[in-house]
Amino acid sequence: MPDITTKITGLTLRNPVVLASGTVGYGPEYAELIDYETVGAIVTKTITREPREGNPPPRLAETHAGLLNAIGLENVGLRRFLSEKLPEAAELPTEIIASVAGGTPAEFCELAGAVGERDAVRAVEINISCPNVRRERRPVWDDPEGTAAVVTAARSATKKPLIVKLSPNTADILSVAEAAVGAGADALVVANTMPGMRIDLEKRLPALGNVTGGLSGHALMPINLALVWKVSAAVDVPVIGSGGIATAEDALEFLMAGATAVQVGTALFLDPGAPAAIVWGIREHMRMNGAETIDEYIGLAREEKQRCTEKIAAD
Repeated sequence: MPDITTKITGLTLRNPVVLASGTVGYGPEYAELIDYETVGAIVTKTITREPREGNPPPRLAETHAGLLNAIGLENVGLRRFLSEKLPEAAELPTEIIASVAGGTPAEFCELAGAVGERDAVRAVEINISCPNVRRERRPVWDDPEGTAAVVTAARSATKKPLIVKLSPNTADILSVAEAAVGAGADALVVANTMPGMRIDLEKRLPALGNVTGGLSGHALMPINLALVWKVSAAVDVPVIGSGGIATAEDALEFLMAGATAVQVGTALFLDPGAPAAIVWGIREHMRMNGAETIDEYIGLAREEKQRCTEKIAAD
């Protein structure tokens, strides 16, 4: 069978399918629905220093080909995560990536250091891109200098692989990506959700208590796929594709665009078996096309495009 082992700087996964932050809670909550032995890793719900209640309900609203969520980083806080949630997650038969978010570089430093020192945590994901948290100034995800400050602080606190989750909601994602890598990021997630909203016609109110929420699901896929194509060509660290991935074909598009791995999220709400089906589909596609390792797919579309361009020029 083809080898789908995936390597992200300092981290080896059994396959390239990772469950995105916030979609399976801390992990054990979905243990009866998802076979964790079939996925490469899970990313925990994002942890903040203090517990957060999150945004007012309603927090979810369906939309065309997608889902709007405005959870607002509800979580139990760092102390309870380390004492209660992480030990339970450590029993799951998959790798654990801890997601953290802070309000200042110092908080990111504290959070990355605290979770990074735990053996159960194989990597730390820095969430600078949640669209559901109000910020008084320019958001970090749109600020290369702010991003560099956060990543530098987190990098100083842990030697574990550091993954930075970027936002699609910026006019210059390359500057942010390059700033993150320059400050010590080992990999990038491209990308989080985009802001959106719906109106409840009966109530004559916004459908979400927060007014706006993050758009995920298939509607987001073409946008984030284009960003993976752009970012993966500009940085020399692995890129993890995220946004609307629901099938093996979706995942393969991200891999061919330059992603090393993919994150699956909203698809879980429709079918908890989607990740296992995606892994099976990737392996089957490789088998049918004579591919021996997953690396043969990474950036394949770019290579093919270059060959076509050179052939046209030669003719």
